[in-house]
Amino acid sequence: VSTQSTGSDPNRMKIVAFESVYSMTGTMSPIEEICDLAHKYNAITFVDEVHAVGLYGYHGAGLAEERGIAHKIDVVSGTLGKAYGLVGGYIASSGALVDVVRSYGSGLIFTTSMPPSTAAGAVASITVLAGEEGRALRLHHRAAYTMLRDKLLEGGFPVMECPSHIVPVHIGDPLKARLCMDMLMEDHKIYVQAINYPTVPRGSELLRFVATPYHTPKMMDYLVNALDHVWHTLQLPKTS
Repeated sequence: VSTQSTGSDPNRMKIVAFESVYSMTGTMSPIEEICDLAHKYNAITFVDEVHAVGLYGYHGAGLAEERGIAHKIDVVSGTLGKAYGLVGGYIASSGALVDVVRSYGSGLIFTTSMPPSTAAGAVASITVLAGEEGRALRLHHRAAYTMLRDKLLEGGFPVMECPSHIVPVHIGDPLKARLCMDMLMEDHKIYVQAINYPTVPRGSELLRFVATPYHTPKMMDYLVNALDHVWHTLQLPKTS
């Protein structure tokens, strides 16, 4: 940001866009530092919270809410899928900026309106996750993904270090990543998505796990045992 902005016209519109939680590796952005730097150079910030809404923050509004810095974001985008369990998305910003998007955003203008049933479901999901039930679910969710990460590490699997609910396990080979996915489904009835290039760089292929509040220790043990069988069959390396 600093390199691109130095020497540029301070009155020229600039947008700094980034994710709060990166979808494949599970890393978290230094939101406050990026926003402060962007505003120093008269840029607006666009933060994608699709992997955080419903899962972080007192009301489930995302990572920025959890860190108490939502006021520093100029535009936030979220999803009505993932944690909210439906389909669609949204942006939140000042009334003037939203009106600009509503008036000039062709992707919005030429998109079919959301069905009323989906809109009603979204309102219900947001209401639940913003309240006491949502806060309880977030506590259970945090306990679940922490337990899953711990069990995979104890099993010697190459879990990539990350602080979020996304638990990536490094494979490093596109064919073996696909074989892992196929074997888990065909032999153990477990669906896990293999992540290959171009979603991640070549050599960074991985399996991406996300536990829910309803995954039990018994289910996780079954997964670890199934992964152990797959690792042995494909002769994949362990960390221990």
